[in-house]
Amino acid sequence: MSGATRRTPVMFNPLSDGFMEDPHPHYAEIRRHAPVHAHPGGFWVVSRYEDVEALLRADHSVDKRNARGADDARRSPRLKGLALIDQDPPHHTRLRRLVSQAFTPRAMSGIEPVVRDLVDKALDGLDSAGGGDLVETLAFPLPFAVITRILGMPPVDTVRLRELTSLLIRLGEPGAGAEADVEAADAEMVDLVSDAISRKRQNRADDLLTALIDAEDDGDRLSHDELVAQVAMLYVAGYETTVNLISGGTLALLRHPDQLGLLRATPGLDRNAVEELLRYEPPVHLARRVTLDAQPLGEHEIPAGSVVLASLAGANRDEEFWGPDADRLRLDRENARRHVSFGGGAHYCIGGALARIQARIAIGELVRRFPGLEQADEVRWNGLLSLRGPARLEVRL
Repeated sequence: MSGATRRTPVMFNPLSDGFMEDPHPHYAEIRRHAPVHAHPGGFWVVSRYEDVEALLRADHSVDKRNARGADDARRSPRLKGLALIDQDPPHHTRLRRLVSQAFTPRAMSGIEPVVRDLVDKALDGLDSAGGGDLVETLAFPLPFAVITRILGMPPVDTVRLRELTSLLIRLGEPGAGAEADVEAADAEMVDLVSDAISRKRQNRADDLLTALIDAEDDGDRLSHDELVAQVAMLYVAGYETTVNLISGGTLALLRHPDQLGLLRATPGLDRNAVEELLRYEPPVHLARRVTLDAQPLGEHEIPAGSVVLASLAGANRDEEFWGPDADRLRLDRENARRHVSFGGGAHYCIGGALARIQARIAIGELVRRFPGLEQADEVRWNGLLSLRGPARLEVRL
C-alpha cells in the first residue's frame, strides 16, 4: 500500500507533502485504499463517486447542530444561519422555492450580453498590458461584477464588500479564525447588505434584488433577515466558486495544450468543455453533511449524527466510474456533465447555470482572442481546502 504503513494508515490529511500544490494524488490514495473512513478529527470522509453521489442525494442535514454532541443552542453566525445553504427542509424547501424564481431560464437568458460586455472589457485591459494576473484581471472581477449588476445593488462600498466576502470565505475554513472575527465580519456584512436592500425597496427596478423582494409563493415572502441572508449568500458562496472555475479551468487548459488547441478549433465544444473542466478541477473540493439516519456505504455504515466530508474532487476522478482515463482532461468526454461539482439532491447549486454561462464565455473568448496565451509564472494557490483555486495566475499573451 503506497504511502501507508500499519502506523500511518491512509486517511484524509491536508497537511501531507504537496497537498496544497496538487491534492489529487492524495485524493486518489484515499479513494483506492480508504474510500470511506472515520477520521481521528471526529468526522467521516467519503471519496468514491458512487458513495459521494448517494450521500448527496440522501436526505441528510447541512446544520452542524444535528451532529452528535453538538451544542443545540449554537449556530454559526455566518449569514445569521438563515441562508439557503445553511437550512434543512422544510425551511430549505420554502427558501429555495422563493429564491429560485429569480434564477429562471427567462431571467438567465438576459445575462449573456452583460457577461460578454464585461469579458470584452477585461480582455481589452489584459491585451493593453500584454498579460498579467488572470485572477485579478478577469476571474475575480467578472463574477463579482456580474452578481452586483444582476442584483441591481444600489451604490455600496464595493471594495469593502469584496473584502468582507473574501474574509468570510476564509474564516469559514476549519481553524481559520477566531469566533469573534467571524461574528464581526458577519455583522458588518449583514449591515451593509441590509442597508442596500432598504434603499432598493424605495428604488425598485427590473433586477434580481427587486425580484427577490417580490418573490412570493402562496402569499409567502422572504422576511427582511432572510432576504439579507440570501443576498449575502450570493456573494459569499456564489462568486468565489466562479472565480475558481475560470482561473482553475484556464490553468488546466494551459497545462494541456492539446485540449487547449481542440477548444480553440471547436467552438461548438464550449459547453461540454466547461462540464469537463468542472469535473477535472472543481471549484469546490469538499461538501459537508450531517447524517440524520445511518448511511450504509460499501462495507461501512456511517452512524446517524455523524459529520461527513464528501470529496467532490475525489469522486470526479474515480476510475471506477469515469474509466481508466479519469485523471486525464478530455473536453469531449461524453458524460462529463455527470460530475458532482455542483453537489446533488436538495442542495444542488442554485447558481450553477450562471456559473456555466460565465465560464463558457470567459474561457472561450480568452483562449480564442489570444492564440499565444501561456502561463508566465508558477501559480500561487489560495490555501483553502474546500474552495481551492488559484490566488494568482500570471499569463503572457
